[in-house]
Amino acid sequence: MANTSERIGFVGVGRMGANMARRLQDQGFKLTSVYDIHLSTAHALAAELKIHAASTPAEVANRSSLIMTVISDDTAMRSIFSEHDDNSLLGAVRDRLFINCATLSPNAHRDIEQLITARGGRCLEACMAGSITQAREGTLYFMCGGQHAVFTGAKVILETLGTKVQYIGKAGEAAQVKALVNMVMNSNTVALAEGLGLGAALGIDLTLLRDVFSQTGAASRVLETDGEDMQHRAHECYFSVTHAAKDSAIALDLAEQAGLTLPVAHATLSQYQHLIKLGKGDMDKSAAAELTFLDRLGSSSITCDAGEDVKRRNDGTLLG
Repeated sequence: MANTSERIGFVGVGRMGANMARRLQDQGFKLTSVYDIHLSTAHALAAELKIHAASTPAEVANRSSLIMTVISDDTAMRSIFSEHDDNSLLGAVRDRLFINCATLSPNAHRDIEQLITARGGRCLEACMAGSITQAREGTLYFMCGGQHAVFTGAKVILETLGTKVQYIGKAGEAAQVKALVNMVMNSNTVALAEGLGLGAALGIDLTLLRDVFSQTGAASRVLETDGEDMQHRAHECYFSVTHAAKDSAIALDLAEQAGLTLPVAHATLSQYQHLIKLGKGDMDKSAAAELTFLDRLGSSSITCDAGEDVKRRNDGTLLG
């Protein structure tokens, strides 16, 4: 069980944040409050955990010594750390530790660290990879950026949430690594969708094909998590098309800054952007298969919920 005096609050309690909060409470950590832009989500989790449902981010900071943020993108993150909003987290920073777990641009992480340290707080980017189930079980993978002393102080919390806690370097550097992780994962997803789509068009049994892939150079983590879902059109969302597009775009911005052209990553992003235009942004990234199967090709009649003939994955896909 935990041996810590930290009072922990969460800002952002979607499926990942909520399961991280559950994990910490199960392990004996003291949770104070939760906030989410969807207030009903925060209230439901607060009732379950018997803690306070905050109405603003500032309320979480005021009640906590350690604040974990699990936020979707740069815009949302800058909003909860706004210098122009009395209800933001910046209202109570001094002597507090902020652990930011979202996949953001490196510049966003650097800017937020500067805002926090200038006000007497500490900040760590803890970019995570893993599924909703892994968040609940404490088996996430963390890539961390910031001051090494801050990383050392945060390890007891992160090691409760993950099986691997890796220090990458100063602020922004972990975000760079995470962007590359998701860029490669997203490209693998689209390539797998094309392989299975072509296999289906050729009349190959897809269960057999997935087994062959798993024993050859076509094997990948994405094959394990998404292959069956692509075959059966089970696109319950674990890592959305919108998030996949966002993360691939972050990596391509880094490539442009480095003077590189990455045609595979560009093609991957275009596939996800096409899905968003088709209104499928909230589906799981496995929905890339909807663009590669002859009998689908952008169809809106997709089985998103498990039925008698649709078998869902048990562990989800990798996350940021």
